[in-house]
Amino acid sequence: MHSVFFEPAGTDAFVATPATAGPWSAQAQHGGPPSALAARALERHEPDEGQRLARVTVDILRPVPLGKITVRTRTVRPGRRVAMLEAVLEADGQEVVHARGWRIAIHPGGVPAVAAGPAPPPIPAVHPPPDFPGGHMTGYLRAIDWRYVAGGFGTPGPAAVWGRPKIPLVPGEDMSPMCRALLLADSGSGVSATLDPERFLFINVDLTVVLRRDPAGEWLLLDAVSTIGEQGTGMSETTLSDVHGTCGTALQTLLVAPR
Repeated sequence: MHSVFFEPAGTDAFVATPATAGPWSAQAQHGGPPSALAARALERHEPDEGQRLARVTVDILRPVPLGKITVRTRTVRPGRRVAMLEAVLEADGQEVVHARGWRIAIHPGGVPAVAAGPAPPPIPAVHPPPDFPGGHMTGYLRAIDWRYVAGGFGTPGPAAVWGRPKIPLVPGEDMSPMCRALLLADSGSGVSATLDPERFLFINVDLTVVLRRDPAGEWLLLDAVSTIGEQGTGMSETTLSDVHGTCGTALQTLLVAPR
């Protein structure tokens, strides 16, 4: 296993290692690593200690190849209470990912917390290796520590799984809560797949993560459900929790088609 998802390659440039490869192809990244890399760029762009990155929407324009990735960021809408930022990832001369994030003003102690949902289940101690029938297994799927509570990669339907990355996003850095959430939440559609992946493709074209609070610790619970319409459009909805309770939501739009 490679030691990181991305190696720095100059100013705003990175090389995606084989650890980023998704289950569909050894030459294309899983959506999680480039989404997390985009969030890292958003968080580092003109940072404001009085704001937090609360929502990120990622549009995946085309398969993101392994190899060199460049990132550029800009402020779309500056503001004291809310600010919108944008990050664009390019590979081989093409834009491959667009990401936009809302930074929201922080008011510590001034707003009462309103919790929702039951307490999360404990993290299982036993974890068999992931099994994605017909998929590429030596990249991203092996770079995450998966602990299933309900369902499984080989079990169609809703699933609940704890996950944590085994390696850093880039060398020498701890992942921020939003980066970690995007890295893992892009797997919501995979863990809750309702159709046989050897007979059907189900590829998400986007990912939106909203965190009402930053998740604590390295573990994140994905409680995911996927639904599909007869015209080939699907949707995956994932509730995100840490060991203390629910902290956010992820939504994905799916392209579903026979192989």
